[in-house]
Amino acid sequence: MPCEGCVERDNGSTDATMGFLLLGFSELLHLRALLFLIFLTVHLATLAGNVVIFLAVVMEPSRPPMLLFLCQLSAIELCYTLVIVPKALLGLTADDSAISFIGCAAQMHLFVALGGAECFLLAAMSYDRYVAICQPLHYAVVMSEGLCLRLAGASCLGGFLVALGLTVAVFRLPFCQSHRINHFFCDVPAMLHLACTQNYTSELPLLATCVLLLLLPFLLILISYACIATALLRVRSSLGRGKAFCTCCSHLAITFLHYGCAAFIYIRPKSSYSPARDKMVSLVYTNVTPLLYPLIYSLRNKEIRGVLRKMLMRRRIAQLR
Repeated sequence: MPCEGCVERDNGSTDATMGFLLLGFSELLHLRALLFLIFLTVHLATLAGNVVIFLAVVMEPSRPPMLLFLCQLSAIELCYTLVIVPKALLGLTADDSAISFIGCAAQMHLFVALGGAECFLLAAMSYDRYVAICQPLHYAVVMSEGLCLRLAGASCLGGFLVALGLTVAVFRLPFCQSHRINHFFCDVPAMLHLACTQNYTSELPLLATCVLLLLLPFLLILISYACIATALLRVRSSLGRGKAFCTCCSHLAITFLHYGCAAFIYIRPKSSYSPARDKMVSLVYTNVTPLLYPLIYSLRNKEIRGVLRKMLMRRRIAQLR
């Protein structure tokens, strides 16, 4: 039986002509100008960092597998921030920000698809580290360019398909008449909180998505690193163990950042949703972590550092000419 105050089409879903209002940070009116400046600065720095890494890898003639994966990760982060941040910045210039029904669905789909592709890609990167440490003599044969491209393509396709199923399920729910989303983008928990349904069946698509995008890739990462840890225990030299561990540091740091924030936001019941808390965590998830990724690459990954040095040298040579 439909709830009181809901707007529905004949098939039981929300009217596609109505759209939504993103409240964003409307409760912080006195800080709006400061927040806009901070968000814009972080956004530009994030774009610059990921663009530099992407271009540096693309311009490199010989690209080992890890560089290919990092290049795709930078491309995902670029798209990721462009899906969320410009609309959030626009929302800071008004009390609320209108978004159409289709626009909200598209934003959610792209956000989940890109986040899911990153989850699968991190699992592929952990397999790369496993082969590099546990099967170093077969690394060049196993991690061929063809396999890397197939893993990269499968990561994007998997994220796209899972996100499509979740988006369709969420936007077929009946939404309450106010259509006011207490968030700065169309996030899944915020949309479920807005839905008029009182049972737990509306949460099943999100649960299935968490299993496919978070749990399964994370289990694969744990298995890879369990094998890596077992192999490192057999290495007698502490220097050799330290060197092997350093090759995994950047990947581990990114994995903990990505999965930690995602698990906190999405793996919990609808009843525990808190708009203020979720907005703060989402702010870190969509703005701060994409900024940290290029810093982690450049500080902890010797291949990225080498590529960046080569790009700077080429630029200096071009200036001298």
